[in-house]
Amino acid sequence: MRIAVLTSGGDAPGMNAAIRSVVRTSISHNWEALGIMRGYEGLLEGSIVPFGARDVGGIIGAGGTMLGSSRSQEFTTEAGQKHAIQVLQNNKIDALIVIGGNGTQKGSYALSEKGYPVIGIASTIDNDLYGSDQTIGVDTALNIAVEAIDSIKITASSHHRVFAIEVMGRDCGYLALMAGIAGGAEVIIIPEIDINLEDIAAELHQAYEKGKPHAIIVVAEGAKFNAAALAEYFTDDKQWPGFELRTTVLGYVQRGATPTVYDRLLATQLGAAAVDFAVKKDFGILVGMINNKITATPLEVAATTKKRLDKNLIELAEILAK
Repeated sequence: MRIAVLTSGGDAPGMNAAIRSVVRTSISHNWEALGIMRGYEGLLEGSIVPFGARDVGGIIGAGGTMLGSSRSQEFTTEAGQKHAIQVLQNNKIDALIVIGGNGTQKGSYALSEKGYPVIGIASTIDNDLYGSDQTIGVDTALNIAVEAIDSIKITASSHHRVFAIEVMGRDCGYLALMAGIAGGAEVIIIPEIDINLEDIAAELHQAYEKGKPHAIIVVAEGAKFNAAALAEYFTDDKQWPGFELRTTVLGYVQRGATPTVYDRLLATQLGAAAVDFAVKKDFGILVGMINNKITATPLEVAATTKKRLDKNLIELAEILAK
């Protein structure tokens, strides 16, 4: 049997640990392991290389993905997906394991719908993929965000300033919510909660009146009012509460870091589980972790179901910010 693995979409800390686990677990089952370079784009081009156990040595602690990644417009078409399956069949690949997030797993589902044996592994720092409580890369991204908040808070306090810190997450507010709670933010702005600038100003006024030497706003990049919008509003606003505003956009620094122990372990477990499901010929699934147990969610469900934030955490954030 021959099994191939690819990574697609945005890179996430821990992807290399998952690749390593897939390759070595496959070899333990006497399967041939292959890597597909540069995601779906590389698949269409036939960029496929054999992997031995030593080829993935030393990568468990490396950020990014040794396979590379890309976004392929051609693969989103019917013709592109049929061509991808033809490439896999021409290379006598019996199963495909795809490591990635929401958009990536929609591609996995497209291949699965056409009858190809594919298994997805949940990996994205955005944590917006249904089928896993926490996806590969989230813990590392959160640690980076909170470390940045802690550092910025020192400067904010020294200069009596408000800092708006923008974190990644696309249209999901998970990173901002969790980083805001852990970082002790006065205001958290996420796409899931409608908020107006007047309310934000009022909360900052309260912080100022309580004698706080600073205020921290954590904002998700996909929120209606991102860091740039906040800066523009409060620069022009005549009711500014007494603080100066500065903005920091963390951006891609959250994606390229060395994975935490948690992400290495999560990725290793999910990678091994994906191969075990393939051995049992259980395809068309997304492998994730729910309630600390390995789970298999149908790709159709994972690709079409919106993952929602825990309302209790949103309420907790509001209470703690008072």
